Amino acid sequence: MTRVLAPGRVLVAALAVAGLLALPSGAAAADRVPASFFGVVAEFDLLRDSALAPAGSTLEREIREMSRSGIGSARASFYWAKIQPHRTWDDVPEDSRAQFADVDGRPYSFAETDRLMRAAAAQRIRVMPVLLWAPSWAQRTPGEFASPPRDPAEYAAFAAVLARRYGQGGSFWRENARLPRLPVRDWQIWNEPTMLGFWLEQPFAKRYVALLRAARPALRRVDAGARVVLAGLVYNSPAALRAIYKAGGRRHFDVAAVHPFTLHVSGVGLLIERARAMMASYGDRRKPLLVTELSWPSARGRVKFPYGYEMTEKGQAQRVAAALPYLVRRRRELGIERIYWYTWLTREVHESYPFDYAGLRRLEDDRVVDKPALAAFRRTALRLQGR
Repeated sequence: MTRVLAPGRVLVAALAVAGLLALPSGAAAADRVPASFFGVVAEFDLLRDSALAPAGSTLEREIREMSRSGIGSARASFYWAKIQPHRTWDDVPEDSRAQFADVDGRPYSFAETDRLMRAAAAQRIRVMPVLLWAPSWAQRTPGEFASPPRDPAEYAAFAAVLARRYGQGGSFWRENARLPRLPVRDWQIWNEPTMLGFWLEQPFAKRYVALLRAARPALRRVDAGARVVLAGLVYNSPAALRAIYKAGGRRHFDVAAVHPFTLHVSGVGLLIERARAMMASYGDRRKPLLVTELSWPSARGRVKFPYGYEMTEKGQAQRVAAALPYLVRRRRELGIERIYWYTWLTREVHESYPFDYAGLRRLEDDRVVDKPALAAFRRTALRLQGR
């Protein structure tokens, strides 16, 4: 992955001091943001009751902790390969059939996503799914998990099934009438398609735009107010946006998304400015933008191949305390609708991948440990909400 630094190696030590950028206690209500502005990427594989998760770390408990920390939005991967691993009922092993529901004559497994949606709604946290990872039967290159889908129409059909389940008027909400009704309205189409680890075939734009072109009308037929969110674009997001526009993508997404990873807080603003400039040059000045991953992993000195923006745990907390008010102050100027910290919980055992140290909390043996960044996030987010 490419290292990105702010031009001129601008030092922003002052921004690392939370109090200098926080809203004063008497700030006007108009300067405050709703809880939904602050989101977190939730890797729910780590939160399930399984051998991977300690007894004290259930999905429901973690989501309650998110809500207590000022988080009103969660970005979660809805893996196509898990939800629809079999194309037809004939492909489903006899002893597994009870795990699947029949939708239009095809088998789908909603158990994990139902549990996630139920826990999030109970805490009034709105979920934005990221739809990725094609099952082997739908891959262009079978057996490669980062393979693009072979047929965009199949991907679009999958998206529509999820919208009918979790979107406006979805069956999930009818079956769970006592829950606060928070239907999914935003659907993110894949993740970081400029990276080989997410999209095996490069250049990516032509086939990715075909996915957008199929998914948007399929979702809109289910929910006329559904929004297609562009995949989070990482590092050179202006170049990726240009490729998408040149491939005819402008009419096929409603919201842009970026992952502005860089060393300094000011560099985050600069990367968003550059993405915004590219959007404006193609007539998309008014489209909203989400920061679907914001992160400084606490991996300094712990990985063999650093990316250039690793922090100590103390430094990670300082970046959290600085970045949240910085982005709140610039949200109108930059058209930022929401931000999501990457990520909520990590195991922190690998030496090869800095983002394994990105969590606000970490799994440590048989317990969950709060990192300093969680206290910084909670304190800052609640203050910016006027709470």
